[in-house]
Amino acid sequence: MALKHNPLFIIPARGGSKGIPRKNIRPLGGKPLIHYTIEAAIAAGADPGRVIVSTDDDEIAAVAATCGIDVPYRRPAALGGDTVGSREVILDVMDWADTRGISYDTVVLLQPTSPFRRAEDITACLDAYIPGETDMAVTVSEATSNPYYNCFETDEAGLLHVSKGDGLLTRRQDAPPAWEYNGAVYVINPDSIRRMPLGAFPRRRPSVMPRERSVDLDTPLDWEIAEAIINHTKADR
Repeated sequence: MALKHNPLFIIPARGGSKGIPRKNIRPLGGKPLIHYTIEAAIAAGADPGRVIVSTDDDEIAAVAATCGIDVPYRRPAALGGDTVGSREVILDVMDWADTRGISYDTVVLLQPTSPFRRAEDITACLDAYIPGETDMAVTVSEATSNPYYNCFETDEAGLLHVSKGDGLLTRRQDAPPAWEYNGAVYVINPDSIRRMPLGAFPRRRPSVMPRERSVDLDTPLDWEIAEAIINHTKADR
């Protein structure tokens, strides 16, 4: 599969995850969590030499390498804490790639916590990215709460008011669509991220994913849901 653009893939996988300890290499459905993301990147057409696992942990690096990629990069200890943002991690990998003559015109951030992301979701997000007109293309799913219908804010008196609109909608289907990041794929303009954090990007394009592939593993309950989905899928085969 020929990829659109010339992307550098970054998979962030620090060793100190707290919500689900060691989650990046914890077995899910019989294989390490990080393998799902590496396999999706390769299936989307990524050159294995351009799939960079950003980790500060030798065990994570070794497990990632069993999926058929080299893991030469190590994240500095200063970027291993849970208060470090994605931008700092991305910029460090970009600097590392630059010093090694690795060329790229986009950065694709793939978090290991999205095991149901498919190759087609990655390529669709790359298609949504328009060079020169986009700071970032990002995967989204339909928001669980719609600000025009069932998302509320409190006023100074502590009373609830619908977040947007006049509050007169009686059916969710009549509300304008609302989207939320699902954490699966971020296609980033390298120049943009050097100039500003992701949250400040003014030109963001959505790439819609179905909710059933938008599971993001952050808590033990999320993990149980993912296991249940995998077991249900196996039972249906």
